[in-house]
Amino acid sequence: MKKFIKILLSLFLLISCNSQQENNEKIRENTQNFIDGYTTQYLKFYYESNEAEWKSNIMILEGDSTNAIATRKANEALARFTGSKENIEKARKFLEKKDKLLPLQIKQLEVILYKAANKPQTVEDLVMQRIKAETEQNEKLFGFDFQIAGKSVSTNDIDEILQSENDLGERLKAWQASKEVGKTLRQGLTNLRDLRNKTVQALGYHDYFTYQVSEYGMTTEEMMQWMQYMLKELWPLYTELHTYTRYELAQKYGIGQVPDMIPAHWLPNRWGQSWGAIVKVEGIDLDNVLEEKGSEWLIKQAERFYISLGFNPLPKSFYEKSSLYPLPDTVDYKKNNHASAWHLDLENDVRSLMSVIPNSRWYGTTHHELGHIYYYLTYTNPDVPVLLRRGANRAYHEAIGSLMGLAATQEPFMIGLELMPQDIETDQMMTLLKEALGSIVFIPFSCGVMTGFEHDLYVKDLPEDEFNKRWWELKAKYQGIAPPSAERIDNPSFCDAASKTHINNDAAQYYDYAISSILLFQLHDHIAKNILKQDPHATNYYGNKQVGEFLKSIMAPGASADWKVLLREKTGEDLSAKAMLDYFEPLMKYLKKENEGRVHTLQTLP
Repeated sequence: MKKFIKILLSLFLLISCNSQQENNEKIRENTQNFIDGYTTQYLKFYYESNEAEWKSNIMILEGDSTNAIATRKANEALARFTGSKENIEKARKFLEKKDKLLPLQIKQLEVILYKAANKPQTVEDLVMQRIKAETEQNEKLFGFDFQIAGKSVSTNDIDEILQSENDLGERLKAWQASKEVGKTLRQGLTNLRDLRNKTVQALGYHDYFTYQVSEYGMTTEEMMQWMQYMLKELWPLYTELHTYTRYELAQKYGIGQVPDMIPAHWLPNRWGQSWGAIVKVEGIDLDNVLEEKGSEWLIKQAERFYISLGFNPLPKSFYEKSSLYPLPDTVDYKKNNHASAWHLDLENDVRSLMSVIPNSRWYGTTHHELGHIYYYLTYTNPDVPVLLRRGANRAYHEAIGSLMGLAATQEPFMIGLELMPQDIETDQMMTLLKEALGSIVFIPFSCGVMTGFEHDLYVKDLPEDEFNKRWWELKAKYQGIAPPSAERIDNPSFCDAASKTHINNDAAQYYDYAISSILLFQLHDHIAKNILKQDPHATNYYGNKQVGEFLKSIMAPGASADWKVLLREKTGEDLSAKAMLDYFEPLMKYLKKENEGRVHTLQTLP
């Protein structure tokens, strides 16, 4: 009898397990059907939105709102779909049974809800207002007529003046011209802040900054703590760079009294985010060499670099559909001059928007932008669902591009390309200094100024009449940079922050660039020491298929892999500034010696 009961119990358990398994499979099947149906519809609206955005970026015709209207309609259609009540309710319902779902299904459902929160149709009127406001802000930004002494100039023209002109009066005119656009954008930024906050608050986020940070699996407080950690790690080196630069520039411009803070128009970048152009490394004349090769060579050579690592040639459509060079003077329209890479259909329609001219800045930029393009193409594979075709996190995308830009400027690499003579003798310390004035100087700008301003803008509802004051407070605290005149700080008509593209249309995520700067040095350090067995200061990635395989292993999973786990698996380390500090350690010793007897004016970070 006992044996019979055991048999019945076993049969019951077997039937129960089979029934449970069938139930789980049914739940997964229903979930997958929803995800597949969502994906099909999403791709349609996403592609139409991107196509419209592309046209709005490459053809800005004053007085003609055709592209703007088309873009707004396409974005409204995408928002209606991603933010629909039905999609929100279904995704939430399936996630209630997440213990029965596959990990990739959970990730995709979370992406669906994340996209819905950006523009939820539960507040449809607000979403429509926001889309309209974003379109108008972009038109004002990219269609702005920059002028110096009444003459229209391009942003490339302004950059050239700030990088090469020694007359402080001419530099001041160029710098001021670059900031005039902020006046036009100030009220629009206030409106966008309010609309962005209200739309994400509808699905439970405190503010838009918090919403954007959540994609990292972090709270706002955690992200701000991480920014402060990176700043403190690199602060001693930055203070030496700041002191060195103040004294060197004062001497260059013939100023006897070295100022405590660097006047913004003294620096070679409109926002003071990179100072590398102030250093000329003897023996390296990359601009002249590149000018002879021409703009097309820069892009083709960047592609050859990736091919040499084992990546496929770019699709023919990339060259057919991209906008790669400055517009000719004969056309009556403008385009967005900010370099960007586009993955329009989440398949093979990849494009880049650039204004390439043959100089060292665009040499690095072409390698960077193609890094994005090859990242797109690498995670476009059958193992990565469409909704997860993006970087492991947003910073990974920037890190891959910047890594390749760094690799392409190292001496052995450039000698191999015959951009430098084989027997060249260069000052290695000046080369390292030039790199630090780019990479290290960028950290206080990205971690402190940009992230701090956008945090206050969205989290604290920074009042419009305090925009410029807060911007320059942060510039002083984190960068030791001052405006050309103190009156500018308290003048509420200015909005110098808004002259930065990302404040307007890539909002509340500039910490991506800060994290990517740390990440790229970790990846470079690993490649140099563990794959190439070379000094991280003097590598040549070119033609090394092992390097290509390492990069592909990071890029191929897209967002299907946890970004922290991926980094630990590939490098054996968590995110850390150690590799960056190690790279610039020889420079720290040099700067301390150079700065003996000089006054350091930056305060210690709290």
